[in-house]
Amino acid sequence: MPPAPATSFIIPTPLLMLIAVTTMPLLLAGGESIPTTLDGPFKPSTRRFDPSLRRGSDDLPIDHPRLRKSNVSSDLPAQIALALSTPSSMWVSWVTGDAVVGKDVKPLDATLVSSEVWYGKEKGNYTLKKKGNATLYSQLYPFDGLLNYTSGIIHHVLIDGLEPDTKYYYRCGDSSVPAMSEEISFDTLPLPSKDSYPHRIAFVGDLGLTSNTTTTIDHLMDNDPSLVVIVGDLTYANQYRTTGGKGASCFSCSFPDAPIRETYQPRWDAWGRFMEPLISKVPMMVIEGNHEIEPQASGVTFKSYSERFAVPSTESGSNSNFYYSFDAGGVHFVMLGAYVDYNQTGAQYAWLKEDLSKVDRAVTPWLVATMHPPWYNSYSSHYQEFECMRQEMEELLYQHRVDIIFAGHVHAYERMNRIYNYTLDPCGAVYITIGDGGNIEKVDVDFADDPEKCPSPGDNVPEIGGSCPLNFTSGPAKGKFCWDRQPDWSAFRESSFGHGILEVMNSTYALWTWHRNQDVYKDDSYGDQIYIVRQPNLCISPATSREAGGGRETSGGENRLSSPSFPVFIWIFLMFGIL
Repeated sequence: MPPAPATSFIIPTPLLMLIAVTTMPLLLAGGESIPTTLDGPFKPSTRRFDPSLRRGSDDLPIDHPRLRKSNVSSDLPAQIALALSTPSSMWVSWVTGDAVVGKDVKPLDATLVSSEVWYGKEKGNYTLKKKGNATLYSQLYPFDGLLNYTSGIIHHVLIDGLEPDTKYYYRCGDSSVPAMSEEISFDTLPLPSKDSYPHRIAFVGDLGLTSNTTTTIDHLMDNDPSLVVIVGDLTYANQYRTTGGKGASCFSCSFPDAPIRETYQPRWDAWGRFMEPLISKVPMMVIEGNHEIEPQASGVTFKSYSERFAVPSTESGSNSNFYYSFDAGGVHFVMLGAYVDYNQTGAQYAWLKEDLSKVDRAVTPWLVATMHPPWYNSYSSHYQEFECMRQEMEELLYQHRVDIIFAGHVHAYERMNRIYNYTLDPCGAVYITIGDGGNIEKVDVDFADDPEKCPSPGDNVPEIGGSCPLNFTSGPAKGKFCWDRQPDWSAFRESSFGHGILEVMNSTYALWTWHRNQDVYKDDSYGDQIYIVRQPNLCISPATSREAGGGRETSGGENRLSSPSFPVFIWIFLMFGIL
């Protein structure tokens, strides 16, 4: 028998169980392992469209109970919405007065109305009050048969000095009338920190106002988000008179003397009322899509988007509402504009370069970008449409190790393997397309790699910006415009309506779940789920070297849970009787 070692050490059983818990694969509630990006790149997978489902649904009528105005007095606030400004401040927006539609419209006088928010940390006790500004806009079409529009009065008030992780109660309106809203509450987000994150972040795109939209938003609200990010194409007001309402089946045929399409602006007011139960309690951050362009006869564009939404452009050093950034706990968001100049010689690129250079990954480890159109897309719809934007901006995002990039535009779901410049790359971003919110244009079902479904290079041209179609220079698709099978960078795709939830666990792990509308009544059911794992020690760049050099992060291969948060350890120790 060999001699006993000079010293012996017995690991207590509870500690062995603790080690096992912290190193085992992450599991689903039913015991099935949840994949992580460390397991990738994944073999491309497609879930074909279920023919038992509808590809789309009709727009809700303008007098639908969830769209019509319920206030007896037009002086009372409607379309109440929240938006983040800084970690300690919030925008509160609402609309009063009645919009006017007709041939001759006269704007309301915004100077006659006050914009006030009363707020505090106790119900009915408003210790703080702030005043803001009021504005309005007109959408004008001087052509036979088209209707002009002037909005109600749009109010924006910035409330500041807010404490993190705190519930506030507020009322908004004009106390001199008096016309104040009922009391509403919201919870502030945690301050930027590598240890603090929003409870859940919801992502949705291309919403519209159909019966599919109602399912999406009801499902999203059931998932209890603390922040909502909408990646463009909000109302589809520009299509209502052609496809959604009782308008012309052929707009150009019915209005041959109108060089531009009329957008039915009351759909914006209806959308604001429809969304109010959610976004009056949870901040909503938006970026513009192509359906927000809405050109007027004078050449003015994006008027509805620009006037209705308060975004932290000034706070983030941007000179435009079309691109900006903000922090949500330990996540830094950059919201990119695809329908303004994105070239490397332009203002947006200069702003983005400056913004990314200021990000401290030791404070906000996660870096998330959003835009409306996807750069990587294997559907026939919008295939390579924004290749110019990718060529201008992707390298900068890659240099700064952006973790996730969300887009819409394509009315379906697709998640990519980590990729950079059409090459699988463990340090590339995870691209996710979620343009499947429920709009009237129906879900996209054709893939560019399907037989006879590859579009021609001239088919998908953006409304604003150039076209840069390219043939692949290497790999199975070398010399071709489209792959003949699902590309290796496309990990999973499915044609269904839905929304996504991002739950950031700590500085290296975030759980992404895509919730399909058809699963809304099923417990613990979803369309796609994966842990997105950051690897700052592996993916070192000049922009992230400070974080990696701090020695605080794992490379991803050391520990599956990557330093669980303190409450998790407390729970485990209590469970095994160690404390």
